[in-house]
Amino acid sequence: MTAEVPVKIELVRYPGAQLSAVLGLSDLFEIANDVVQTRSETETHPTRLLQIGQCNWKTEDKSYASLPNNGDVLILPPALGAPITSEAARPAVNWLRDCHASGSVITSVCAGAFLLAETGLLDGRRATTHWSHAHAFSSRFPNVVLDTDRLMIDDGDIITAGGLMSWTDLGLRLVDRFLGSAVMLEAAQVLLIDPPGREQRYYSAFAPRLNHGDASILGVQHWMQATGGKEATLSVLSERAGLEERTFLRRFHKATGLTSTDYAQRIRVGKARDLLQFSPLSVDAIAWEVGYLDPAAFRKVFLRIVGLTPSEYRKRFHA
Repeated sequence: MTAEVPVKIELVRYPGAQLSAVLGLSDLFEIANDVVQTRSETETHPTRLLQIGQCNWKTEDKSYASLPNNGDVLILPPALGAPITSEAARPAVNWLRDCHASGSVITSVCAGAFLLAETGLLDGRRATTHWSHAHAFSSRFPNVVLDTDRLMIDDGDIITAGGLMSWTDLGLRLVDRFLGSAVMLEAAQVLLIDPPGREQRYYSAFAPRLNHGDASILGVQHWMQATGGKEATLSVLSERAGLEERTFLRRFHKATGLTSTDYAQRIRVGKARDLLQFSPLSVDAIAWEVGYLDPAAFRKVFLRIVGLTPSEYRKRFHA
């Protein structure tokens, strides 16, 4: 067995980084290496392994010159608590840019995207982070095209993964890229985890924006939540807000980031998800229960928002 030059993967332990993700990724890559070595016992072609390292820094560090900048891949793991602040991230920004400029693939998981976005490397590009961070991320980095429906966005030189546990998906994606699909699938089987292909919207709950300061719109939102989004015609909503219809539409979208129709659909779909998980009702009965007279229209809306059909969602998540 002849070994190729290993792929160097550096796990960046920035202040507040989640240690369990760092250790879990290390274990995942070691398992992939074990798979390669086991398969190579009966093969004669050159093999490639992953070389795992950890970059550490402390908040009082002023220079990152001593950190390695020759990693093939840098991984910014999730944050254990709140996302890293701009001030805490600032000393590492140039180092990360230099690594990217020298050919490193920069990746992030969950709130690690906040550190990556501080570099400006995501400006004008699509990225994802945990869906619960969406508003804070967009407010802080308006030049990034955020898509929290996606569990992972792979742009080749930059990869962002959304969920807190999506380090498993990122790890398997990197194994697939550098060691091949056969090794990736076998490593996933050893770990009993799904291969990449899921989407974050399968799991994310609707989290409406409520801190926008528009009292008229907030009152309408509370009423829509209480009624399950069933009576969400424009005339009814604008009347409850005490606004002219065009003014209501403009202010509602400005406050919530959604049209009133999309907002109501997401409330209904959220209720439907609960019923699919915990009730024995048929899909058609659930459509009626959440306010859809046409079950086919319900299925279409559900698929658009969740990314799965109602039947697929029930099969995957039914309690």
